[in-house]
Amino acid sequence: MCLAIPARVVALQEDQQALVDLSGVRKSISIALVPQAQVDDYVIVHVGHAIGLLDPEEAQRTLALFAELPAGSPA
Repeated sequence: MCLAIPARVVALQEDQQALVDLSGVRKSISIALVPQAQVDDYVIVHVGHAIGLLDPEEAQRTLALFAELPAGSPA
């Protein structure tokens, strides 16, 4: 099973990279597939790559669903 999660872009970096916030964890990812991504946009992240833009409301709904999962449960 593959999982892609919403993340908010907090900074653009060199070489088509961006720093994103994944529920408090910051990670550098590739935005080569979504070069139009800007700071404060939500992107869908899969294996270290942004694979699409996401509406902020949809991102919040998805993150809220993830937050409801019990710790240690399979996603």
